[in-house]
Amino acid sequence: MDSALIHPPNTPNRQKPSDFIGENHELALNQSIQDLLHSQNHDFSALSSTFYELMQARPNPALESIWVYSASIFRQSNSLKDEISDRVSAIKALFQLMSGCSASCGSSKSIVFLAPVMYEVYRVIADLKGKELGSKREKKLMREIRSFVNAILGYISVCCSANDDGDDFIRPLEDLIRVWIGDVVDETLEAKEVFTLFFPLLGDDIVGRLGVEGCGVSEFAGVVIAEAFLLKLCLDFCSGDSKQELRSWAVGSITGFRHFYFFETLVRMLLEDTLPVTSLLSSEDEVSVRKVLYDAVILVDYSFLNLDKLTHLPAKRVKSLAISRLLVTYEATELFRGKGDQTKAISYINAFSGSQLPSQLIKLVANEIGVDSKAGQPRGSSPKALLKWLLGLEDQGIRLLDDDITKYKSKLAIDISEAEHEQLVYTKEGTKANADLGFYIDNKGEEEDVYGDDGRTNESVNAAFVAAAHTMASAENGGGRKRKERTGVGKKKHVKFLKYNLQDNSGSSGEKSTVRTNDGSNSGSEVENPLSDEDIDEVKEK
Repeated sequence: MDSALIHPPNTPNRQKPSDFIGENHELALNQSIQDLLHSQNHDFSALSSTFYELMQARPNPALESIWVYSASIFRQSNSLKDEISDRVSAIKALFQLMSGCSASCGSSKSIVFLAPVMYEVYRVIADLKGKELGSKREKKLMREIRSFVNAILGYISVCCSANDDGDDFIRPLEDLIRVWIGDVVDETLEAKEVFTLFFPLLGDDIVGRLGVEGCGVSEFAGVVIAEAFLLKLCLDFCSGDSKQELRSWAVGSITGFRHFYFFETLVRMLLEDTLPVTSLLSSEDEVSVRKVLYDAVILVDYSFLNLDKLTHLPAKRVKSLAISRLLVTYEATELFRGKGDQTKAISYINAFSGSQLPSQLIKLVANEIGVDSKAGQPRGSSPKALLKWLLGLEDQGIRLLDDDITKYKSKLAIDISEAEHEQLVYTKEGTKANADLGFYIDNKGEEEDVYGDDGRTNESVNAAFVAAAHTMASAENGGGRKRKERTGVGKKKHVKFLKYNLQDNSGSSGEKSTVRTNDGSNSGSEVENPLSDEDIDEVKEK
């Protein structure tokens, strides 16, 4: 990297190296940041040389010294630029500066330095959408920005494969953000508004947690990865990439990053009513991107989330993510059931029940509250069964849900109650609805194609999943009743079961979806009485 880019333009009143040794280094850094925050308009000119010396004083520089020094260089070089193309060039130079200064730092710290880069990239995109530029020029700039975001994600991927560091922040995160955006915000702005401005692609829940609880360097890195990930997803969607391409890329990226806090941030985004992309996408497009994320989060059983890979993390944090994933799966299933897409709903239930998540969640809860007996176990492995179990434990006074998840408790209790009521109701045609699995048996023997988001017919559900589906139905909806009572209608019915298959064409992912395929069956095949009661009992015995 060009040393002229790192070295300040002038370095008057340089401090002696001994001034920044040992405890003096942290004291000098804190005092310099304090002076900067209290200076009028956050004037860097008098302090840039001090931050340069602070950055150079250690082989592994303090995060704050690189952060503030980079802000001073960027502010001075970008202050007079108004043309969007010039601003893009300045942001690229900032990225080079940040990556060069952090070359000796660990992975999380290196990723954290990208937060200001993502903030500036978002501002350029927002301004670009608000300006009336010629179509050719606008497309060229958007292609350049899209390519740049790809480069950022490539850099993140390299960082994620390197060793992490245990450093933490010296200053509160709010101070660092105010240093960077001090020229565009009022000093009286509340902390949450400051965080919202700096992290435009995070939801209210995540921004609120950062502002109130703060976070460590590794958690902050996960937030930055999530912003870059979501921005690329939106840009690629606007560029016309298909949903299959977006799904494959999303799965490959999650697998490649293997970052707990990134995945946690992604899941928590999906728990909010809308993704924080309304400034980039229409409400209809936001729903489409949300569906892509649902597939990437629910349909793949990621090995880096195995409990034996998370022993270095607090058990409470791991349990919280497991519950959040459960809630996302349940909400996604109910969303598609409500829209009549029973095939997608079934695929989510199948993927969830066949994954490691149910057993993980049971183990985490059992370890926390000491549930040993079978009476304390959930009756099934579907999302609804586990939610009923958790809500039942909460009613017994065992607190398991986080404060920010508790708001879903009343809604979930109502949804489950309504679903159980639906389970006892027969339609006018004599069809019994399975409220958990979300599919119907047609007494008339008629077939009806179910179409995915892109209008193409999904493939048929294989025999293995049909067995699993009926086994869950038997276990959760009165498995102890006599076979005669469980039998609906005596005559045979022609049923068309359909399978949702997530194909990962990323090439880089070693993970596979838990949605099983059956190459021996034709797409859309008809199944006559796919499972008898004897078949169900045989599957249960296995």
